[in-house]
Amino acid sequence: MTSTLKGITLKGSAEVVADFFSFGINSILYQRGIYPPESFTRVSQYDMNLQVTDDPKLKDYLHSVVSQLKAWLLDCTVQKLVLVITCLETNEVLERWQFDIECDKSVKECSAPQEKSIKAIQNDIRSVLRQITATVTFLPLLETPCGFNLLVYTDKDLEIPEKWEESSPHIISQSEEVRLRSFTTSIHKVTSMVAYKKADSF
Repeated sequence: MTSTLKGITLKGSAEVVADFFSFGINSILYQRGIYPPESFTRVSQYDMNLQVTDDPKLKDYLHSVVSQLKAWLLDCTVQKLVLVITCLETNEVLERWQFDIECDKSVKECSAPQEKSIKAIQNDIRSVLRQITATVTFLPLLETPCGFNLLVYTDKDLEIPEKWEESSPHIISQSEEVRLRSFTTSIHKVTSMVAYKKADSF
């Protein structure tokens, strides 16, 4: 008897998670005002409206990072992605968005799809993205011009690709931390949190 359950493969899971990061990073940059609102355009994804950048340089940069991330997700060699927001004048870290990634490495040997539907996964992703949007209600206002960095943590024996470099973890001292929702494809699990500088310690 064959099963008619629609499942998800390692390749499919890597694509789903990479897409989440693409939309998630865009949402954070838009919500936190790192780029002007007019450099974003509205798209419909996961049955919700999201903002993605129109800025050619930023688009290229994000595309290259997410493409590399997808390859690491497929190899199950990536552990976390961190988006760091810094003050351009002082280089001080004001916010640190951390996404921990767990991977079921046993699926590399087993080609059978895992039994979780794309629809269920997308519902979970929608909840996480809604939370990212809602964070503006409690995160301190960023009152100085800010920039951002993306840090990717991989297994230690991995070669660093060209144009990538080693970086410090950019930890915020005396930070407040808020855990956000997590989601799983049943192959990759993504747990998110944001740490930010207390308003009185700016």
